[in-house]
Amino acid sequence: MMKRAVQLYGVLTILFLLVGFLQSWSVALATLNLCLISAVMALGVNIQWGYAGLFNAGIMGFAAIGGVVALLVGHAPVSGAIEAGGVGLALSFIVLAIGIVAAVILFRYLKGVLKYALPAVVLIVGFVLFRQVFVPARQAIEAYDPAASGFMGGLGLPILFSWPLAGLAAAGAAFLVGKVALGLRSDYLAIATLGISEIIVAMVKNENWLTRGVKNATGLPQPVPDGRLLQQQTWLVDLVTWMNRSYLDALPATEQTAALRLLVAEASSIIVKLAFAGLFAAVLAGLLALCVFALSSPWGRMIRAIRDNETAAGAMGKNVAWRHLQILMLGSAIVGIAGAMLVTLDGQLTPAAYIPLRYTFLIWVMVIVGGSGSNVGSVFGAFLIWFVWVQSEPIGYWLVKMTTFWMSDTSLIRTHLLQQAQYFRVLMMGTILLLVLRFHPQGFLPERPGRSRQSRGVGE
Repeated sequence: MMKRAVQLYGVLTILFLLVGFLQSWSVALATLNLCLISAVMALGVNIQWGYAGLFNAGIMGFAAIGGVVALLVGHAPVSGAIEAGGVGLALSFIVLAIGIVAAVILFRYLKGVLKYALPAVVLIVGFVLFRQVFVPARQAIEAYDPAASGFMGGLGLPILFSWPLAGLAAAGAAFLVGKVALGLRSDYLAIATLGISEIIVAMVKNENWLTRGVKNATGLPQPVPDGRLLQQQTWLVDLVTWMNRSYLDALPATEQTAALRLLVAEASSIIVKLAFAGLFAAVLAGLLALCVFALSSPWGRMIRAIRDNETAAGAMGKNVAWRHLQILMLGSAIVGIAGAMLVTLDGQLTPAAYIPLRYTFLIWVMVIVGGSGSNVGSVFGAFLIWFVWVQSEPIGYWLVKMTTFWMSDTSLIRTHLLQQAQYFRVLMMGTILLLVLRFHPQGFLPERPGRSRQSRGVGE
């Protein structure tokens, strides 16, 4: 297994080097950063599915929660919007909280018909009062400079603080989801989590006062050097000039300045991407080490024993429902951290980008292809699938051009094929998934058999 892992990761390294030499190092590093974030997400899904057999189809929702937390922590507060509607917004939620608390108290202490009727009336009245205060406040916030702002902003803290907070927020959401949906059968759990995920994303897209909605919230700070400031650094200009002196000397004097500016811009972009890659790799390495340790610990063996035979584990006194809830929260927390990392990399929250194909389907393919239950395999699957996802589109264009070179440029067939070449990546994903399920149904780096045998013991 170790030999195969070294060989497969070696192939991946060669592929990235080829992209760097044949395309550009900026493209290679951009792909690498998204591979690292995808690997973190795949680890979260592997914990849920590979460790415990929980079919969570709502990965997108937990990633969106992480992104919103990054926005609320890292973005600077919008003073004008807060002055316009901040007080009303706070009052509305106080009213809502009072209504909920009053309803809970009444439900706990009343008996008979009043036990249900009176709390329901209190909730309805509380919600109506909440709306009466909330709607004007929300409208005032969204009316403040709507072209550039229209939302309250965040706390203006270093955005790295948002990563652990995103994990906590996603774990909290998973706790609520688990309390409702974990008692369901696996297929119903998948449907329930998918529905809840869509609700979360719909809220992110439509609550403009909080996230600016589909207008996107930009201007998030970056935890790495600013690329524009780097381009003004003398040491970088001198370094780029020295490294490309032969190329620049061969150019006419009138073109040297423009060429040097492009080279410095590319160098600053590479430095920024390298800094992001270092941060993301550190997070991935830390989480991977924790996952490997957890998997080999008595807790990990107990979780897999529950996965293999819930009835037997329950008969031996294991609290299956609580362990499932733990796993759902842990996996969702990791996905939330990855969501915050993605928004940090982009420098903005783009709610319209949260689509199931990217944040649910692809992550599941990564885990299946890499090897369900295997942490190293899930990371490998994330790197492989995202690399193929990025590179398959230009390969599709190249294949269409090569196979239709004999047609004229005005050919309707050739034009149609070129327009559809972007969907070649979907065909590639389906083909890879089918081939893996046919020839390697356990994935390229499956769970080690020795550990599976250990998991049969539930006494730990």
